[in-house]
Amino acid sequence: MSATTTPQVGSATRPAGPLRETSRRTWRQRHGRKTLIWGWRIGLLVVLLVVWQALSGPVLDPQFVSSPNGIATRLGDWVADGTLWSNTWITVQEIVLGFLVGALSGAALAYLIASVRVVWDILDPFLMALYAIPKVALAPLFIVWFGIGTDMKVLLAAVTVFFLVFLNTAAGVHEVDRALVDAVRLMNGTRRDIAFKVVLPASMTGLLTGLRVSIPYALIGAVIGELVASNRGLGYLISDSSAKFDTDGVFATLVVLSVIAAVLNAIVNLLGKRANRWKPLDAEA
Repeated sequence: MSATTTPQVGSATRPAGPLRETSRRTWRQRHGRKTLIWGWRIGLLVVLLVVWQALSGPVLDPQFVSSPNGIATRLGDWVADGTLWSNTWITVQEIVLGFLVGALSGAALAYLIASVRVVWDILDPFLMALYAIPKVALAPLFIVWFGIGTDMKVLLAAVTVFFLVFLNTAAGVHEVDRALVDAVRLMNGTRRDIAFKVVLPASMTGLLTGLRVSIPYALIGAVIGELVASNRGLGYLISDSSAKFDTDGVFATLVVLSVIAAVLNAIVNLLGKRANRWKPLDAEA
């Protein structure tokens, strides 16, 4: 009788080891690249600050260009007496509310109008004409309509954000693959299925682009409203410091505004990564 040999099943699962090692290597390379980029960013910032501090005084007049030490001192004084927190909180409220109102209304209207091509063709020249109006020119009109309170700054920021989100989202809707829409229709899909399963995911890139681009403009709209007519907020601090020829105060306020913009941009990028999970890895890269 001949002995029968049983196949070694375990050998078929051995390639998992190299695959796991490749995955670890890819993870290390990706995070190593991020570490390198952040290292260069921090190093460049430190070099710029050191050069600025070194030139301020011997070469440049600090009364005109300030200095990192002067800015840090002014921020410390404002933190100690509560000036920074109270004014920053007011401006942050105006920026966030203006951004939310403008982004939500712009995205919703873009999906409603851009999805119907005939309606879009009719309204397109009117929308472009409104978009071309300088938003700064609307500030005096908004003061007449809404006064000099928080509402005016919120609406000025919202109008600025609205058109950027609207146009980018509409462009994303127009770039949706019509073959996918036709395929859903052939499978007896409803308009709701087309809107939520095809148009919304496919146009997400345009929407996220509009959100990213509009973040600094929401900040600009709120600050311009405060510069035109306000007695509080970061825009007021800029105006008050400029009137006193306090360049340290002007630069300190600009630093705070830059931090706010960076935080808002990081939040939108995080939301964008979560929204793009459905995409293939190559598309995300």
